[in-house]
Amino acid sequence: MKRPKFAHKSQNSDTTEPFDNAEEAWFWAMSCLVAREDGARFVAGLALHERPCSPDDLIVSAERMGAAGRLKPSHLQVLAGYGRRLLAPDCRARTEQRAARLWDEALDLLTTVWRGKGIVA
Repeated sequence: MKRPKFAHKSQNSDTTEPFDNAEEAWFWAMSCLVAREDGARFVAGLALHERPCSPDDLIVSAERMGAAGRLKPSHLQVLAGYGRRLLAPDCRARTEQRAARLWDEALDLLTTVWRGKGIVA
């Protein structure tokens, strides 16, 4: 008898809470990544809100869009840099105007993909 292939347990969409927008999702993923790098260990089911994905799903999604050419390296650099600071670039600051444009473009593309997956409301 063949053993079934391993598959992640599907999340019940009735119990998960999608993010309000892609920026909220990205900051959540980046804060989880930073916490993990600082030694945090995560246990399923202990979060305040059960999300429809893991932080890695969001990061891998952005990386795949970069590999496919939908996001440019400059988009990914801005997402990573400002994401780690948990602060969006300020379009009013002259030195951050380009970063703010790239940030908005990247999040717009990610919103489309993540909304289709039920990650963003």
